[in-house]
Amino acid sequence: MNWRRLNGQRIEEPIIAAVEKTLIREKQAGYRLKVCIGSDSQVRGGVIEFATVIVFLREKKGGFMFISRDRSTKRMTLKERMITEVAKSVEIAYALCDLLDKYDVALEVHADINTDPNFQSNIALKEAMGYILGMGFEFKAKPDAFASSYCADKVV
Repeated sequence: MNWRRLNGQRIEEPIIAAVEKTLIREKQAGYRLKVCIGSDSQVRGGVIEFATVIVFLREKKGGFMFISRDRSTKRMTLKERMITEVAKSVEIAYALCDLLDKYDVALEVHADINTDPNFQSNIALKEAMGYILGMGFEFKAKPDAFASSYCADKVV
């Protein structure tokens, strides 16, 4: 995956190294951090565009994020696309969880899935929740899943 900052600056080093440098820098600056990971997608023509974000929240001091985008031309049902979003988030969370534990940083995985059964995305709620919780991560869905619903949504 290729990662960048919100300002468009590419992250050239492996994402784990970039996150570790960020954690060290933020801790040295005196910030308490929480990391939230989420993904979103949009269908445009025959292409599905995905965005995954790593959001660094500074306790009571705002935050910033790293962004990765990719595309797929594979046709997917809505449920399959929602689970693919979750899988992208879980993949990054799994890669970072030992590092975040080392620096005592809380982690949440956010799913762009509505808890209200009147919304179409609700079709994947049980599977997404089971997948994220089964991997041992804290799970958030709409309306609390800002990393996917707002952050990733703005860059996809």
